[in-house]
Amino acid sequence: MKELPQIAINSQTILDGVEPVFILGPCVMESEEFVWRMAHALKEIATELNLRWVFKASYDKANRTSHSSFRGTDCHEGCQILGEIGQRLQVPVTTDVHTPEEADIAAEFIDILQIPAFLCRQTDLVERAARTGRVVNVKKGQFLAPWDVDAIAEKLNHFGNDRYFFTERGSSFGYNNLVADMRSLHWIREAGHRIVFDATHSVQRPGGEGNRSGGDRRLAPVLARAAVAAGCDGVFIETHFNPDEALSDGPNQIPLDQLKSLLVTLVELHRVSRAAALNPQLAL
Repeated sequence: MKELPQIAINSQTILDGVEPVFILGPCVMESEEFVWRMAHALKEIATELNLRWVFKASYDKANRTSHSSFRGTDCHEGCQILGEIGQRLQVPVTTDVHTPEEADIAAEFIDILQIPAFLCRQTDLVERAARTGRVVNVKKGQFLAPWDVDAIAEKLNHFGNDRYFFTERGSSFGYNNLVADMRSLHWIREAGHRIVFDATHSVQRPGGEGNRSGGDRRLAPVLARAAVAAGCDGVFIETHFNPDEALSDGPNQIPLDQLKSLLVTLVELHRVSRAAALNPQLAL
């Protein structure tokens, strides 16, 4: 296995394999008041559990199934709010960008630029995100094999950025369904890349309810536990005070009041998994 890079933000280590990173937050910024409430609630949990974490929220859901679905706010306003949250709560922040122009705007406020899965092969977007100098998180497209991320990594390196990681969020499996292949996590790390597992989008059923996507949030903790046991570097989890009332991706998000117990379990599983990786005899 190739030596994996360490990634830090403002001298704060984010990815090094020693501790897991948790990317936590709601699917979309439903309002400024809402996103601040979510950030404070997650900060409290992360502080209590001494977690390494990143706050996530999307300012705009640009790939909604229906034109009438809630989108969010504009790029500058959303990123400015997220930047203020990051400064006030002393936590790295991330959001997804959809165009090269948005990458430039977001880079002024955002620590980690996220490339959406559907856009992971868009060279202009990957190039612009790379050239900002920010950490880049590329969601692996549902249509890609694990080894296909090597070509994306080559693009990022070519454009002068070696501070990146990938996020696995399942692969298309027939119609309106995804399947998460835990072998992908091993293969991507084996190729020398840091890999985070998206527990909530992996249980999504794209377009599964006709004019919107469905999902089964009950399975998100199951997949999160499996991914940590398989040796991922971190877990991406979307959460909400009341997912049934969420304005986007409600079926996939974990209720906030269930998040803490899951995180406790994942931290312990990571400790056991890392010990086994360092001493293979323990895994026998």
